[in-house]
Amino acid sequence: MSSSSALPTLASDSGLSRYLAEIRRFPMLEPQEEYMLAKRWKEHGDRIAAHKLVTSHLRLVAKIAMGYRGYGLPIAEVVSEGNVGLMQAVKRFEPDKGFRLATYAMWWIKAAIQEYILRSWSLVKMGTTANQKKLFFNLRKAKGQISAYEDGDLLPEHVSTIATKLGVPEKEVIDMNRRLIGDASLNAPLRQESEGEWQDWLVDDGVDQETNLVVEEEGSNRLTALREALGVLNDRERRIFEARRLRDEPVTLEELSGEFGVSRERVRQIEVRAFEKVQEAVKRGLARIENPQPVSAAD
Repeated sequence: MSSSSALPTLASDSGLSRYLAEIRRFPMLEPQEEYMLAKRWKEHGDRIAAHKLVTSHLRLVAKIAMGYRGYGLPIAEVVSEGNVGLMQAVKRFEPDKGFRLATYAMWWIKAAIQEYILRSWSLVKMGTTANQKKLFFNLRKAKGQISAYEDGDLLPEHVSTIATKLGVPEKEVIDMNRRLIGDASLNAPLRQESEGEWQDWLVDDGVDQETNLVVEEEGSNRLTALREALGVLNDRERRIFEARRLRDEPVTLEELSGEFGVSRERVRQIEVRAFEKVQEAVKRGLARIENPQPVSAAD
C-alpha cells in the first residue's frame, strides 16, 4: 500500500504538538463505514478506502507510541514505525472476521515499534529471538514480582525463577540482566535533579489480569447479544447475513444471488440492511445485559 506518502509526517520531536493536532482532523469511523471501506480495499484494491482506514487510526498509533517514550529514542521515529505497523494491519485486515480494525491493528503497531526499539538499542543488537525480545520487555517486571532488586548479578534462585516464568535459558536471564544494569544505563536518572530513572518508564507489554477479565466478559456479552440479535432477521436475511458476515470464508454474492434468484446487488443490499438491523439489536442487547434493571421489592 503506497498511501503512506499522503500521510501527515512528524519530522522531529519538536513538531509533536502540531502533528497531534493534524491527525485529530481525521474523523473516527463508525463500524459500518469501517467495514465497507475495508471490503472495498480487500476486494477491489481501493486505495482511497485504504487511506481512510489508515488516517482514521493515526491517533491510535500516537497513543501507543507515547507509551514507549522512556526508551530514549526519537518519538518521531517511534510514531513512524508505528504507522508502518498500522499500514501492514490494514493490508492484512479481514473485515468479515467480526473484529474492529483497532483491535487487530494494535498488535501490528506494537510489534513494529518494539522491533524498532530492539534494532536501535545497542544492548540488544545481539539478541533478537522471540525469547530474547520477551525477556527484554518483561525482565524488570519479573524481577519486581519476586523482589529481586539487586544492583549486580541476580541470585541463583532468582535466575531460576525468572527463567522458568519467562521460558528462557538461565544464561539469557543473566546476560540480559547485566546488559540492562550496565551498558544501557537504565538506572541513570532522567535528569540530574530527578529521582526518577529511565527504567521506571519502561513499558510493561503484558496485559494485567483485570484487563483480561474485562475483555473476556465483554466478548461474552457481545456473543450473547449477537445470538439474540439474529432473531430480528427473517429467514433470507439471516441466511445472507450468516453466509457473508459470520463465516471464515464468506459465500460470494454470485452464489447467493443464484440461491435466491435475485441480483448480486440485491443480495448486497439485503446484507447491508441485515447488518444494520443486527447492529441495532446488539446495541439494545448489550445495554440490557450491561445495565440490568433493578428488581423492585414488589417483584
